[in-house]
Amino acid sequence: MVTMTGRPATPLDVAAIRADFPILSRTVHGKPLVYLDNAATSQKPRPVIDAMSRVFEEHNANIHRGVYEFSERTTALFEGAREKVARLINAPEAREVIFVRNATEGVNLVAYAWGEDNLRKGDRIVTTVLEHHSDFVPWQQLAKRVGAEVAVVDIDDEGRLRQDQYERELAKGARLVALTLTSNGLGTVTPVKRMAAQAKAAGATVLVDAAQAVPHLAVDVKDLGCDFLVFSGHKMLGPPGSGAVWGRAALLESMRPFLYGGDMIARVSVDLSTWNELPWKFEAGTSSYVDAIGLGAAVDYLRAVGLERIEAHERALTAYALPRMLELKGVTVYGPKTLEDRVGVISFAIEGIHPHDVATIFDREGICVRAGHHCNQPLMSRLGVAATTRASFYLYNTFEECDALFAAVRTAQKVFGTV
Repeated sequence: MVTMTGRPATPLDVAAIRADFPILSRTVHGKPLVYLDNAATSQKPRPVIDAMSRVFEEHNANIHRGVYEFSERTTALFEGAREKVARLINAPEAREVIFVRNATEGVNLVAYAWGEDNLRKGDRIVTTVLEHHSDFVPWQQLAKRVGAEVAVVDIDDEGRLRQDQYERELAKGARLVALTLTSNGLGTVTPVKRMAAQAKAAGATVLVDAAQAVPHLAVDVKDLGCDFLVFSGHKMLGPPGSGAVWGRAALLESMRPFLYGGDMIARVSVDLSTWNELPWKFEAGTSSYVDAIGLGAAVDYLRAVGLERIEAHERALTAYALPRMLELKGVTVYGPKTLEDRVGVISFAIEGIHPHDVATIFDREGICVRAGHHCNQPLMSRLGVAATTRASFYLYNTFEECDALFAAVRTAQKVFGTV
């Protein structure tokens, strides 16, 4: 549906949402802040900030170890956050949710704790050119250590994964398949449910990088059919230093610990140590409990707004912005040209202007975008570019901010005399 303003309808009261984010009232170089770097990290609403502040101000104490009120109260909130995350992704059991610092640590946890014991010389890892370095380099390095092979599935010219190549790679044999659910570089949505089913039929274990998906749409691990799923808290309104790995209980129970030390043990003697139960077997030392509690508050916020409504709002923004960016003279947009195949990420290049210069000019206009390879160097090589400029939307962005983006493109072109 299109409103009388010519803009797609959105189900969100964006003005009310923006009021929850203190930073959005700031100015940059004397101009209103337009924050369009959400694929890198999101801003934080007042309920998340307050939840974390309350821990420090009211009951800060180490978790699990104390039998006094402050410790028990903090522990309850920490484990409550785990329950919230489990419900968010429809995990069968909360004990399958392992708290980590971010998706990067989550992938490395699986690479070491599962990969080292389950991959052998000659085994094949199938991944894609869309992967963030965090879901590529750990497998590349693991393959070198154990003598495995990495097969990389290509994209077509519009940034969609080549399903024909994927099926051929599976037919050659695969021990592990590592897939991104939504690309941080192009915004491409991959058909992970179908691809996971194909991988499982081929006998592979499946890990899904959902760092760019969990903040923006409803993710259901049961429905996806994967074995592991990772995501970061800081991209979904939570604090840096928070994130989670979900894994099937049977797999997690069979895996050795990723880190050793306090809290992950059951018993320690001079000659022998045994490990705690799930999930604590993988959470050595003092956890970032305040960050986890902040993540729990972020989950509360997202569920209150509604992931389906957030997805619809971002689709409305993309439906408004994408065709207009495609029409701009001297601008190349990378990735799918249809809304069905992408989320609210638009990567582009302005002819004759380096992306870093574009981002600098945008900053003078109060607009925050990302410029660079976006931890996607194999993808940039595939596109034949060193870098792109990336604008990425979230629940608090507006159509007016899209207009500011278009105006900033024209400003950059005028500054460099390319139009």
